[in-house]
Amino acid sequence: MNSGHQQDIVILGGGAAGWIAAALLAKKTGRHQTRITLVESEEIGIIGVGEATVPVLAQCNALLGIDESDFVRRTQGTFKLGIEFCDWGVAGNRHFHAFSDYGHQVEGVAPHHYWLRLRQSGDDHPIDDYSFAYAVAKNNKFAPTDPQNPRYHHAYHFDAALYARYLRDVATELGVQRIEGKMTHVDLDGETGDIAAIHLANGVTVAGDLFLDCTGFASELLGKALNTPFVDWSRWLLCDRAMAAPSKRPDEPTPFTRSTAHAGGWRWTIPLQHRSGNGMVYSSEFWSDDAARDALVSNLDGEPLAEPRLFRFTSGHRKQFWNRNCVGIGFASSFLEPLESTGLQLIVMGVLKLLRYFPERTIDPVLRDEYNQLSTREIERIRDFIIAHYYLSRRPEPLWAACRDIEIPDSLRHKLDVWNATGQIALGDSESYMEPSWLAILLGNGVIPARYNISADLYPLDQIRKGMDLRREEIIRSAQAVPSHQDFINRHCKAP
Repeated sequence: MNSGHQQDIVILGGGAAGWIAAALLAKKTGRHQTRITLVESEEIGIIGVGEATVPVLAQCNALLGIDESDFVRRTQGTFKLGIEFCDWGVAGNRHFHAFSDYGHQVEGVAPHHYWLRLRQSGDDHPIDDYSFAYAVAKNNKFAPTDPQNPRYHHAYHFDAALYARYLRDVATELGVQRIEGKMTHVDLDGETGDIAAIHLANGVTVAGDLFLDCTGFASELLGKALNTPFVDWSRWLLCDRAMAAPSKRPDEPTPFTRSTAHAGGWRWTIPLQHRSGNGMVYSSEFWSDDAARDALVSNLDGEPLAEPRLFRFTSGHRKQFWNRNCVGIGFASSFLEPLESTGLQLIVMGVLKLLRYFPERTIDPVLRDEYNQLSTREIERIRDFIIAHYYLSRRPEPLWAACRDIEIPDSLRHKLDVWNATGQIALGDSESYMEPSWLAILLGNGVIPARYNISADLYPLDQIRKGMDLRREEIIRSAQAVPSHQDFINRHCKAP
């Protein structure tokens, strides 16, 4: 870093993307090196729906030194151990994608190979019976597991608008300056084409060395000012709309997000302390907005608290996540779709990568290229995971038939081919979803491979059956000792 020169970082857009970026950069770069300014407009507002997250958010909070109980209390939060999938694959199917595995390896062999061997002999216990997180979640229980020997990880559900406000306090305490205003235009440097400054409607000009675009789908800087092309993935991810509405929460909050498939797409249920978040995700080619609204409203567990809001989106990413002196964080650079709660995950990953390749005032193209390559590879891997949820479906409706008919990416085809032939998950580099996540989706959808690892045949079948029975019994016993999710919240982090 140039000594004596402070680097000016300008973040355009508040919301979760802007304030996560502001807080992490302020915490990890130090005030004498960087001066961070965040420009946001109260009138633009943010997508603030009930938000579900993945465990990387717990890491983000830990990096910021945030007290978990305080954070959950102030965002009306609840805890999340995974996602329950209902009616995916076929109507009546239920499976769980947990933030955990199916137990430790035995003699270097992952437990699902023993499960596959038992299954071939006629045993019909679902793989979820070997997930400790699921045993806890399905009975609406929750407690953090022992950090020295974690049996699962956890994430959160919270109110996105309250979370952005909470992080704003964290970031401003760390020295981030907030400016209220709406951007009207951008000055580009005549020689380099870099962004020199942004102009606000109130006459203020904000100059900077590095700009972070956190303006969501609008992509004001990366997309509009710098004309960064968009790589469209809608041929693989057919859903292009979501409708969201809050409702009264009928009963105790579940420690998981629920995703329920239906004729035109799927809907989410996210339990918060004070309400439920609900949403309908669908393809406008197969379903009208009216049909989606009717299906959303008629399936609410409690009375609606607001009119449904419609969001249109296109899945894909900007060709460069970091172009010239501008880095797109969150929806400004990429959007997949709401399945698997990847929105906040991609924000946190984007900021942590930026810290790893943080530039001096003169940006080394090597850093930028590496950042872009990694970002592209990471999101392609996540894209494949999400496509798989749809592609494996055996539902008869037109949308699902269309999902089966697509020509899937080669990288996903390879994973499925290797799985079907060997029962192994072929993980590449830059994977966000490890073997247990893929197992949850593949086995949950009834995709059973032709064979399993030969070493799972070393022991007599009876011995394996006995070992797996013991494992199931131990999971049930341990899960019974965990307090209820509601009790845990009442004791530690109940919102006023």
